[in-house]
Amino acid sequence: MYDAIIVGARCAGSPLAMLLARQGHRVLAVDRSTFPSDIMSTHYIQPDGVKRLQEWGLYDHVMATNCPTIPSITFHLGGIPMPAPRDPAMPDAICPRRIVLDKILVDAAWDAGAEVRQGFSVQEILIEDGVVVGLRGRNRDGATIEERARVTVGADGMHSMVARAVHAPEYDTRPAYSCGYYSYFSGVPLDGAEAYVGDKAGVLAFPTNDGLTCVGAGAPRERFHEYRADIEGNFFRLVEKASPAFAERVRAGKREERWIGTADTENFFRQPYGPGWALCGDAGYHKDFVTGLGIADAFRDAEFLSEAINRAEREGFE
Repeated sequence: MYDAIIVGARCAGSPLAMLLARQGHRVLAVDRSTFPSDIMSTHYIQPDGVKRLQEWGLYDHVMATNCPTIPSITFHLGGIPMPAPRDPAMPDAICPRRIVLDKILVDAAWDAGAEVRQGFSVQEILIEDGVVVGLRGRNRDGATIEERARVTVGADGMHSMVARAVHAPEYDTRPAYSCGYYSYFSGVPLDGAEAYVGDKAGVLAFPTNDGLTCVGAGAPRERFHEYRADIEGNFFRLVEKASPAFAERVRAGKREERWIGTADTENFFRQPYGPGWALCGDAGYHKDFVTGLGIADAFRDAEFLSEAINRAEREGFE
């Protein structure tokens, strides 16, 4: 019997497993992926998320991967640059690659004493008398395993299997408004992050690991199928519309990796807990990628949920 089983071991699940294990709980985290591995992401970690990495003792590990700091973000509206206010008491933002960040988080959970099973496929969330009691799944070797816990946490993204199993109600739901594609470019240096807004076009650019720049271009959701039919052409048309000058800079660089994109950007809150279960990160609260809040919010949720589970353990999970 575990104190907690966590489904999903990326930006929400691994920090939660780490924090609970550090508090002395017996924790199992499972993920269908193996690490290191990449995943679609805005990458951007807001200063409050960076501060948590510092408090958890993980910041230096991230910075050792040749990840630059982002001291500023400048928004360009109608050609007018507007630097965003910066809190001098907070650290700089960062934009690490997920293939780097997630492995660091998984390793931190393991080092804290959590059991982490990679390549684990969850087949069923176990519910008895209306209470979630664990899960059934398949290990990497194909063996079917059943594990039980006092609480089972869905940290498995917006399409959370845990949320579906418990029929977690959604509220304040809004449809997807935007779609976008991004990739990584060499030869596009930035002093900080840059954002450009044009007529039904938006561009975000962040410096990331190994001297690369992540550049994304967004459009209204209804244009996704058109966008997908000619990704590169539409990408540069959007960048040109948002900022001809920045489009020249991007064209002067070189795309180093494949295009990654989505129109799956629904906005919602879900009821975050119930008998024997809880949700964390995008599983409980999802919003458009343009906000750049996903990772920092996942860190915050992991910290808050670890405190709630720790308190419940002391009080006997009543």
